[in-house]
Amino acid sequence: MEHVSIVAMSKAFAMAVGGMFPALAIGKLVAKAMEAIGRNPEAAGKVFVPMLLGAAFAEAIAIYSLVVVFTLK
Repeated sequence: MEHVSIVAMSKAFAMAVGGMFPALAIGKLVAKAMEAIGRNPEAAGKVFVPMLLGAAFAEAIAIYSLVVVFTLK
């Protein structure tokens, strides 16, 4: 394989892994938060902000993988 092909494949793999796992984490995080709110609706205010912070941190991991892809030459 040529160098260009290897770089393209490594970029594709980095984006696939870097996007898949944060997406799964965000999905599980939101599902559990909605389950907690469904069981105890009065806790919605206490659950919502940590849920958003957790989703933002998980999304930051996906952004880091995007930065890694852009730095590969």
